[in-house]
Amino acid sequence: MQPFTTLTGVAAPLEITNVDTDMIIPKQFLKTIKRTGLGSGLFAEMRYAEDGVTENPDFVLNKPAYRKSQILVAGDNFGCGSSREHAPWALLDFGIRCVISTSFADIFYNNCFKNGILPVVVSPEDLDKLMDDARRGANATLTIDLETQEIRGPDGGVVKFDMDPFRKHCLMNGLDDIGLTMEKAGSIDTFEAKAAESRPWL
Repeated sequence: MQPFTTLTGVAAPLEITNVDTDMIIPKQFLKTIKRTGLGSGLFAEMRYAEDGVTENPDFVLNKPAYRKSQILVAGDNFGCGSSREHAPWALLDFGIRCVISTSFADIFYNNCFKNGILPVVVSPEDLDKLMDDARRGANATLTIDLETQEIRGPDGGVVKFDMDPFRKHCLMNGLDDIGLTMEKAGSIDTFEAKAAESRPWL
């Protein structure tokens, strides 16, 4: 998993509350178990017309300033709905590494950390400030500093955020569940060797 330390990028304002996982990646894209290739289906029902090809020019990620956004500033209760891990996969494949909101659905929130995406919870007042920054188009550049737990805006404003120390450690070191297990590889090998010696019949 790619480590997350500091990210500077264009922030897209997604001014919608209760964005559910079916909006993030519609059900027709769930046939694959690969983590790649889902970026084209991200927000498909809002990004494209009914033909699934023609872009909707009014959708934020189709606007020239936001096509390469790495940060989403979104409304309350982001990631609600069904517990599909394809949702963070699609965000990551598109290039989104950080989502900022006042609240997240628990399962989506947990899945973000397992896939290298930083979900940041801020107050409604701070979200309003960040949403205003994000509306600036190509000038909507935010810096997310996980070490200091700060979001720095284009005018020098700073928003602090809380983060669980263990989740922070995992993100900064690029450790998913497998990575965490492999940190114990030496102890696992020692245990296996002792087990094989003491119980050779197994």
